[in-house]
This record gives sequence, C-alpha cells and structure tokens, in this order.
Amino acid sequence: MISGRFGAMPYLPIVIILAFVIFFCRAAESEDESAWVWGGLSVGVSAVTFFWLGCGLLGITLCQIGLFVGLTIHRMLRKT
Repeated sequence: MISGRFGAMPYLPIVIILAFVIFFCRAAESEDESAWVWGGLSVGVSAVTFFWLGCGLLGITLCQIGLFVGLTIHRMLRKT
C-alpha cells in the first residue's frame, strides 16, 4: 500500500472526468466548434468540482450536466 502524499489516487473520478472530456470534444467536433475549448471547460469544471470543492462523482456529473445545459443555451442564443 502506498502511503504519504500520494496515498490514494482517485482513479474512478479521473476516468469519469476523461469520459466527459471525450464526450464534450466529440460534441464540439459535431457542432464545428473548438474541441480544445469545450474539452478545457469540461476539465476545468471537473477539476474545480472534485479537487477544490471536494464533491464526489455526483457533483462531477451534475456540474457536467450544468455545463452541457449552459453550452446549449449559449449556442441557442447565439444562433438567434
């Protein structure tokens, strides 16, 4: 068992964060937007939610849903 500063690595949340990044990058490609920006927003929201706020998997998922809704509303308002 590893102890000390790098004791327990949160592998499951990191895998889930990567899955959301892949989802947002693919969505950006299908919308002809920058995959770097959408993927970066996803990583930023996830990192703040998990590492800074200390929320778990539910917090990450809810923030990603919020990001998706926010991007959808932004794109709808931009088209009109």
